[in-house]
Amino acid sequence: MKILQIEGLTKRYGSITAVNNLNLEIESGSVYGILGPNGSGKTTTLGIVLGITEADSGSFTWFDGKYGNDERLHIGALLETPNFYPYLSPFKNLEITAHIKRVASPKIDQILELVNLAHRRDSAFSTFSFGMKQRLAIGAALIGDPEVLIFDEPTNGLDPQGIAEVREIIHRIAAEGKTIIMASHILDEVEKVCSHVAIIKRGKLLANGEVGAILSNDRQVEIASENLGRLRELLLGYPGVNAIAEKNKLLQLMVNPALTAAELNKLAFDNGLILNHLSMKHKSLESEFLEITAGQ
Repeated sequence: MKILQIEGLTKRYGSITAVNNLNLEIESGSVYGILGPNGSGKTTTLGIVLGITEADSGSFTWFDGKYGNDERLHIGALLETPNFYPYLSPFKNLEITAHIKRVASPKIDQILELVNLAHRRDSAFSTFSFGMKQRLAIGAALIGDPEVLIFDEPTNGLDPQGIAEVREIIHRIAAEGKTIIMASHILDEVEKVCSHVAIIKRGKLLANGEVGAILSNDRQVEIASENLGRLRELLLGYPGVNAIAEKNKLLQLMVNPALTAAELNKLAFDNGLILNHLSMKHKSLESEFLEITAGQ
């Protein structure tokens, strides 16, 4: 089922186009990252699909229209810095959240366990670290057992330990079959957490699909021999070779990290070819991301 379908979404603020004719489809059960630099339109897009901001044009549909006007009852969201009553415990704060959401039987103890706050069940919110506050905010988004969770920069401002804790919580939520939509400007975060990614810049969609297809960990290889055509035939379809291009009398390959230079050299030699050039380097996710966004 399509959890969210966005068609031609556009939002302008004066001369600035925050979202530019955006089209996206998000399937049920995915962890979908919306990746882009600060100011790329991520938060504006989330605000529009949550009904907080009105688009200038375009449309969006939740759950294939299954819930009609009650779609928001099935969505939990964390968009801004968490804010709770400082003198109340996390349990009491989540009780208030449940009352606001009109959830009769919230599973508060279960939620506190999920977000690693059960041991601080009765502590005042004012005594919490920023990471603990962020985890409680994730817990608040889980009140009512929504099908979809939306997180806007969920690890922003956290230290490495806090980032790891939030990442683990997102993995746990996803393991329960919920769909997660997460905006981030941090490439490493998206690569480690998300199953799918949309890359946007200046409100425009540049690429989208499975993370492994869009942001590849492949190695770059340059390889050549006297018989370049025969070498190309040999490498076409060889396990681990994902792409081949020819430039300046060299074959440029994208290969799986497990495929070594020694294996390529042996493959050529065993088939009667002597390599006169072989160079292998790792292509970082960061460099690939920069290539996608360059000049846009």
